[in-house]
Amino acid sequence: MNKREISEIKKQFTPQKNVITRICGCYIDGEKTVKLTSKDAFYSLPEDDVHKYCDIFKKSLSGTVGKNLINMEFPIEQEMEGGTQDFLMKLRETKLQDDDLVNEFYNKIIDTYDYGMNYYIILIHALYDIPGKTSDGIEMEDASDEVYEFIMCSICPVNLTKAGLGYNEEKNTIEDRTRDWMVEPPAKAFLFPVFNDRSTDIHNVLYYSKNPEDLQADFVADVLGAVVPMTADSQKETFNTIITETLGNDCDYETIKTIHENLNEMITESKDAPEPLVLTKTGVKQLLEQSGVPDEKMENFDKDYEEAAGDKTEFLASNVASVRKFNIETPDVVIKVNPDRTDLIETRIIDGKQCLVITVSDHIEVNGVNVRTISAEDFENSLE
Repeated sequence: MNKREISEIKKQFTPQKNVITRICGCYIDGEKTVKLTSKDAFYSLPEDDVHKYCDIFKKSLSGTVGKNLINMEFPIEQEMEGGTQDFLMKLRETKLQDDDLVNEFYNKIIDTYDYGMNYYIILIHALYDIPGKTSDGIEMEDASDEVYEFIMCSICPVNLTKAGLGYNEEKNTIEDRTRDWMVEPPAKAFLFPVFNDRSTDIHNVLYYSKNPEDLQADFVADVLGAVVPMTADSQKETFNTIITETLGNDCDYETIKTIHENLNEMITESKDAPEPLVLTKTGVKQLLEQSGVPDEKMENFDKDYEEAAGDKTEFLASNVASVRKFNIETPDVVIKVNPDRTDLIETRIIDGKQCLVITVSDHIEVNGVNVRTISAEDFENSLE
């Protein structure tokens, strides 16, 4: 799913849209003991509850595609009888009306979800009558020819509210506030089937993780049957390894700066595209060649790429570069540079030492204090 398709489904989670048919819940304590289960027609719930649940469902589809929101394809064996995709299909087809099936689903999560504290599993079934669209993107409410039927699971931490003082309106006093258990925004969630090309795609699942570095591989493998991709940080580390191995002794400041300038330009040009920019092995190779990496250094690129990442590994461009920052670090100094002004920094050999030289304007601030700068005329006078 791309960001436009995700946004379209998120917009359905309002009390007015009425797409959710059924909601089931299971509350588990830190000892993995089921404390509560529930099942309801969604819109039989109190109005305030409906609003709060809709907020949770929207947050289950929030974040960056490829970082917090990850598209995963089911291996073919999981689509066979008894596979994870087959199990999720049955959950959807029974519209969460089969209590044994729902309880089996809860147990799958309890067995593999690594949290160690209280949490609340929310499982919904929904029907979205997909409106047709004109060529210029205008929705036609009466031109639907498909209903997108899906389930979504959100796993929310449940924690005690903070201790403190509060106002007791009945007694008109300030006193110790009663602490209670609060359902927090989801830590993990998934949507099945996915909504690809504004249509149902049963071969994929969309997985959400609030912490993109904690994807919980065992949970994903056992509940969804999918293979967890590299995290955002792992992608960046692997991408940097490929560059380092390819450049070898030519891995200097100017080359790295050029690579990241070219990559940020590609990211900026694709920012309005529905699909995030992905770098394949061919794309990384073209990026390095475009950035002036010598032909002799590119001779071992295929080998270096395969050893570091695997031949078919792809990188989300936004995970390996940032258009908002450009940092230069030494053991004792960190320099943060506006990515649009990397031209202000160059390397020079001064008195036999490699130095970073920063061009400054007439404004320098040190710990919040404006300090005097030396003009070219003052510098020349000082030499006389």
